[in-house]
Amino acid sequence: MTTTAIRPGDRRISPVFVGILAVTAVTGWAAWTGFAEQPGVAVFLFVTSAWIVSLCLHEYAHARTALHGGDVTVAAKGYLTLNPLAYTHALLSVVLPVLFVIMGGIGLPGGAVFVERGRIRGRRRHSLVSAAGPLTNVLFAVVCTAPFWLDALDGVPRDFRFALAFLALLQVTAALLNLLPVPGLDGYGVLEPWLPYRLRRQVEPFAPFGLLFVFALLWVPSVNGAFFGLVDAVLRGLGISDLDTYCGYDLYRFWRGGSEVCAVTG
Repeated sequence: MTTTAIRPGDRRISPVFVGILAVTAVTGWAAWTGFAEQPGVAVFLFVTSAWIVSLCLHEYAHARTALHGGDVTVAAKGYLTLNPLAYTHALLSVVLPVLFVIMGGIGLPGGAVFVERGRIRGRRRHSLVSAAGPLTNVLFAVVCTAPFWLDALDGVPRDFRFALAFLALLQVTAALLNLLPVPGLDGYGVLEPWLPYRLRRQVEPFAPFGLLFVFALLWVPSVNGAFFGLVDAVLRGLGISDLDTYCGYDLYRFWRGGSEVCAVTG
């Protein structure tokens, strides 16, 4: 595989992504220093922009792995520029995940770099292309939680700590949901190359509805409780308490008014 046909502009980081990074940095600073009159506004903007950054990195990881696997077309499609507007379905990749964060505090996986699988040879490479996205969320979660599991929270302002905890929750939920072996999600994409051809053909028509199926299941109380119990267990293993994530989400929803419990939590 060669990438000599890829133009320099195909790899250049998009100004749109740079702008999102700038918003993340400025609002993160505001959340850290308490510069904003309403700290919840700064936390809302910081978490939302950081979440969009993680979505871009998730899709970039898919595209970059596909490029090295043999699909050079991802470059011409703009997938290597980290521009969320270049995705096949910007609505599914960015808008809906952000709306679900605002409405329900859940990291809904986006979907949508179109990889030409016929250009990729070898089952292992196909699996790696699918795994690259959720593994990016895992790495993002590890970075967000580093101050917690390194016991380095001294000097970290309360509001910023809560924001990191809630952002980590979004990354963990996105990773776990994406790794489910459901058609249409990355977890199934990891397994698919190893399944019998007949089974793959039978399952293929259901792929567009996989995410909707998972979302519907999360409305079942027992399933919802089991899933978020697993999320909480993972976060506790990373040093984040249930109170941290609760207060992070409470602060994020600044328009609802803050909880008294979180207001007195140091």
